Amino acid sequence: MKLYDYWRSSAAYRTRIALNLKGVSYDLWEVHLIKGGGAQKTADYRAKNPQGLVPALELDNGVVLSQSLAIIEYLEETFPTPPLLPADAVGRAQVRAMAAHVACDIHPLNNLRVMNYLKGPLGHDQAAVDAWYRHWIAEGFSALETQAKSYGGSFLYGEEPTLADICLAPQMFNARRFNCDLTPYPTLVEIDGRCQRIDAFSRAHPDRQPGATA
Repeated sequence: MKLYDYWRSSAAYRTRIALNLKGVSYDLWEVHLIKGGGAQKTADYRAKNPQGLVPALELDNGVVLSQSLAIIEYLEETFPTPPLLPADAVGRAQVRAMAAHVACDIHPLNNLRVMNYLKGPLGHDQAAVDAWYRHWIAEGFSALETQAKSYGGSFLYGEEPTLADICLAPQMFNARRFNCDLTPYPTLVEIDGRCQRIDAFSRAHPDRQPGATA
């Protein structure tokens, strides 16, 4: 398999964690989102992923999958061990909801395209952009902290990492990048720390990727 990846992309980070947890081998193909105006905009990459986003996962048969949550669900169905979703329907719904909370409600408001649009066409300075970022982290993490206390054990839901934790870890990395105050979210901080002690998570960390820069 080929993973079209950018080292600091949250969505790509999620996918790397899932591939590592499943023990699936893959080759990394860098799609640099900044250098040279952005490799994601090239015709060659758009032919593989018309959205021009990362990640994309090219299977051995040449089929290309896009959208990190869809890719992870594919991995869950194709490589069921270890499971990333609970065995019961209610548990699966709760985990999917927390994953969507991060991947659909927090992350899209703060991704590179949005930040560039705020600074470019809308003319906001960096201080305003940072305030925007921190506002949506606080909005999302406040609710997620409550959910984690309600459903959690060692992880966001139960005693093993799930899809929800796969989504949490990259968002915690980004929150720290933007100097967000994490003291109101001790449960999330504790869970993220536990995740980072798992090899599949630590190997997926942006700082350990071939394209990482200071």
